[in-house]
Amino acid sequence: MTIKHCFAAVLTSAILLVAAPSYAEEAVAKKEPSAKQLAQREKMKGCNADAKAQGLKGDERKAFMKSCLSGDGPDEAAPTEQKGK
Repeated sequence: MTIKHCFAAVLTSAILLVAAPSYAEEAVAKKEPSAKQLAQREKMKGCNADAKAQGLKGDERKAFMKSCLSGDGPDEAAPTEQKGK
């Protein structure tokens, strides 16, 4: 490599290092969630709280969450029968 090539490589690297953070800031900017997304978050919070209050874990929790999030609501979803231990 000649001096010109080395200088060009160093200059290009420096430009990329300076430009990358400003580009990353633009990419991180998020749009506001829609009303539907906010409602789903609230539903998820309620279902999670109910599952935790009932002490559900593993497959029982999965079944409860599926039922709760499918439209039964956090108060109406019933846990699955517990298997004998």
